[in-house]
Amino acid sequence: MNERLASLLQRYDNLSGEIQDPELVKDQQKYRTLMKEYSQLSEVSAAYQETETLTAQMEDAKTLVQDEKDPEMRELAREELRELEERLTEAEDRLKFLLIPRDPLDEKNIIMEIRAGTGGDEAALFAADLYRMYSRYAETRGWKFEIMNSNETELGGFKEIIFSINGSNVYENFRYESGVHRVQRVPSTETSGRIHTSAVTVAVLPEADETEIDIRQEDLRIDVMRAGGPGGQCVNTTDSAVRITHLPSGLSVHCQDEKSQIKNKAKAMRILRARIYEMEEAKAHAERAEARKSQVGSGDRSERIRTYNFPQNRLTDHRINLTLYKLDLIMQGDIQEMLDALKLHAREELLRASSTAATAS
Repeated sequence: MNERLASLLQRYDNLSGEIQDPELVKDQQKYRTLMKEYSQLSEVSAAYQETETLTAQMEDAKTLVQDEKDPEMRELAREELRELEERLTEAEDRLKFLLIPRDPLDEKNIIMEIRAGTGGDEAALFAADLYRMYSRYAETRGWKFEIMNSNETELGGFKEIIFSINGSNVYENFRYESGVHRVQRVPSTETSGRIHTSAVTVAVLPEADETEIDIRQEDLRIDVMRAGGPGGQCVNTTDSAVRITHLPSGLSVHCQDEKSQIKNKAKAMRILRARIYEMEEAKAHAERAEARKSQVGSGDRSERIRTYNFPQNRLTDHRINLTLYKLDLIMQGDIQEMLDALKLHAREELLRASSTAATAS
């Protein structure tokens, strides 16, 4: 048993006693923190116990194979041994993954930005399709989502839509969605049936708390203007739209969806805070970004990550060579298989890197 596993199991035993202390519930913040850690370590303990149980069962099966006189019983023992070996390999892999230190960003809520790229109206329509896909998936998980800002086209698409998703481990699930999403389909306005190729850009930002990012008021330029909208649409005619520019970084955020200037300013600040947080994280943890690049892409929004081919009902993720022929279901929010495949690939890369580092040391 390696040192990290022994340390975590010891911590789990200690926590088992600590959370029984009736005085602990008086400090709700500490109680929640310890219970969260206890829950995570419970997974480690359960995985370890499973490997121990399977190992003992394998020893019994090996004894039967060696000592059993009845040929049929001996063959049954061999079959059981093969099954136990497979289960033990899976359990050991699961335990190895649980021993990898978690990325603290995984538990964060996110702000997602979807923008139409090449393809004009068709790209804007697909941006709306992606928004519906993500929001429907969020609904199935019981997550909350809120539109922060949007720029709608006359055909019902989005030149840009920015929204937040709050829930358990949201960033862990969506972190690999950043990049260029390419769509191949026949637009509804196309009379000749010709397939068009368009592109949409997605950015996934872990949302920062106010305590994590300190933004000085003197570093901000705040402009107030009249909200706009697609032609012919009845829009808010008061000066409620807000643009906030962060002078040191040059980052600028515009919000106009709310009729209240105060609400638009609050949403703009959340988006700005997330963008600055992402920028600072990238600088402070360049080595982690490089590690992520070797897993499932850099997360750079200029990187083409996926193709949605509607005539073939096919989705292809180019980073992990995943192809699924159920695009109709995926666009309705059935994306768990795709997200799990991306997370699994990242875990396998982490395990491989961890094993390589252990061998080298």
